[in-house]
Amino acid sequence: MASDELTGDGLTLAEQDRFIAEAMERDEPKLRRFIRRRVLDTADAEDVLQDVFYELIQAYRMMKPAEQVTAWLYRVARNRIVDLFRRKKTVSLNEPAAADHDAPSLEDLLPSADAGPEAVYARELLFEAVDEALEELPENQREVFIAHEFLGKSFKELNEETGVSVNTLLSQKRYAVLHLRKRLQEMKDEFDGK
Repeated sequence: MASDELTGDGLTLAEQDRFIAEAMERDEPKLRRFIRRRVLDTADAEDVLQDVFYELIQAYRMMKPAEQVTAWLYRVARNRIVDLFRRKKTVSLNEPAAADHDAPSLEDLLPSADAGPEAVYARELLFEAVDEALEELPENQREVFIAHEFLGKSFKELNEETGVSVNTLLSQKRYAVLHLRKRLQEMKDEFDGK
């Protein structure tokens, strides 16, 4: 299609390109801030932003221009953020770290209570170490970890109770798990004589 031919929306391709470029230039800074307040990981936030602008281009190329472009961009951004959170799984002490499949989970470190008095003693030591590691955490991380892992509360429930965004709660839990895993690994290394 030549740049001066009319598209399905009555604009030439050059006019469509100019309209898209103007919308991106006008809305990009505020849209980026909107996304970054909800998505803490910079790379994920940039991916969401790029997806939103890609959808804008696709909508115009498919002859489905949005009349309220700014509102449409924010709606698409919200949908992409929801999609991102659905894809991400929360971290737990009972699963190995994604980057380190050899890292112990809590269950890996717990000796069976049926293995005799030495195993019971080892379990007690481990639970004491977890308690100490929990006390080392900042209060907000400790509370989120305990509420989610031990009390079984969902992040949505915690959000409703505290007013803290789900994204922030996920981040706090992640930092708590990373700290606890590090402490568990140190304990395992100590037991293994490393």
